Amino acid sequence: MESNYRRILIIRTDRIGDIILTLPMAKVLKKKYPSAYVFMLIRRYTSELVKDHRDVNEILYYDENDRLIPFFKLVLILRRQKLDIVLHTHPRFRLALIVWLAGIPVRVGTGYRWYSFLFNKKVYEHRKHALHHELEYNLHLLEAIGCSSDGIDVTPSIDIHPAAASKVASLLENMGVTGNDRLVIIHPGSGKSARDWSAKNFGLLGKRISLLPDVKVIVTGGKSEMALVNRVCSLIGEASISLVNQLTLREYSALAKCAILFIANSTGPIHIAAAVGTPVIGFYPQVTVLNSTRWGPYTDKKIIFTPKDKPIDCKKCVRRKTDTCECMDSISIDDVYESAGTIIRRSI
Repeated sequence: MESNYRRILIIRTDRIGDIILTLPMAKVLKKKYPSAYVFMLIRRYTSELVKDHRDVNEILYYDENDRLIPFFKLVLILRRQKLDIVLHTHPRFRLALIVWLAGIPVRVGTGYRWYSFLFNKKVYEHRKHALHHELEYNLHLLEAIGCSSDGIDVTPSIDIHPAAASKVASLLENMGVTGNDRLVIIHPGSGKSARDWSAKNFGLLGKRISLLPDVKVIVTGGKSEMALVNRVCSLIGEASISLVNQLTLREYSALAKCAILFIANSTGPIHIAAAVGTPVIGFYPQVTVLNSTRWGPYTDKKIIFTPKDKPIDCKKCVRRKTDTCECMDSISIDDVYESAGTIIRRSI
């Protein structure tokens, strides 16, 4: 088997969390086939999560200057790599056709798309049913080529780059954070990837946490989330620290590593926090395709809150008619604070 698969491509062209939950595939491949050369095809903005990964030999890019690489240019790029096999974790017709035209001999993908005839090794699972974790669905693709993950620790991990750690240490010092302070990070946005616990709830929770001894609360967000972060910080009060769009993904990983607790909706940063070993509290909807069974942080250091006594696949939640979600806001601030307090007390 190893002699047949020397040059292996993993495709994952979506978002931060998806990349983190795909990287264990590279680890399994390297464990099983140590001499294999593993490529990943990704978007540029996620590249810092992959560059330092010890099991990925080379990155190929799906985009350039904020645009997709032209169709036939990407065909030629892949053809030049003389790849033996490709694994489609996030199948799309455009990519499936590009890979087929590139002449990659073994093409692993789902058997349930209309274009699945472009794959010659098929896995028959509907991810939308969310019976397994996304990481596990990815590993099932490897089973199609007889590559089992049995006996391998597939928990995602991110190594902290020394320069990123130094940058974050200086930033925290400039913000008045001392060595005695215990950091709690709140990340209230999700990039609209899920149904969210509200800014009001995050703010009121953060205010209570900020009153605990030696605790500093940092509220983070992306460049489009300034208003959301400001709203949460205004509710927390002067004890809060706002940090919006100031860090690279390497630096954000280093920041998450500094925290004793990370609190967020279902979003890429919660997977970053879990991958650096920080305890996490996450809020997940009862919508099947978005639930924590499939998309929760893959770690033992987690507490997950989901609406209780609310209908599965609630029509209001699925249709996203409003920015607020009655189901998600039914999650009690008191319950979350109690769980957060337990984790914070353990850090003493």
